[in-house]
Amino acid sequence: MRELIPILGILAGIIIPLSVFVWIYFDEKNKRATLIEISKNISDTAELKKILQQLNGKKQPVDSRKGGTITLFVGIGIFLLGIVSLGSFFKGIGLLIIAIGVGIIIAGYIYPNDSSLISKAIEEFEEK
Repeated sequence: MRELIPILGILAGIIIPLSVFVWIYFDEKNKRATLIEISKNISDTAELKKILQQLNGKKQPVDSRKGGTITLFVGIGIFLLGIVSLGSFFKGIGLLIIAIGVGIIIAGYIYPNDSSLISKAIEEFEEK
């Protein structure tokens, strides 16, 4: 029984990534098949482009401030876990994650990714 645990651990490390790749492949395959069927029935190219945009979906820019805030509070939680029960190792890891979260938040303010924020930053710079 003890020999079975490492073997299952190794197999899990191989099976899980392979299953994710297979799942993504079949998901994309279904999208391609749907697109081919739709393109056979539509002659208007503008309508086809509109459907393509809906299938691909508009990707929203990543809000670094939101991700940084989440990372910051995860770090605080790990730090508090280290204080309460698990010791100085988790305190250090918590502080590291807090620092990463603060850095992401600062980067979100320095490098805005929303076009309105970029326009606002440019206008403020030009006023100076």
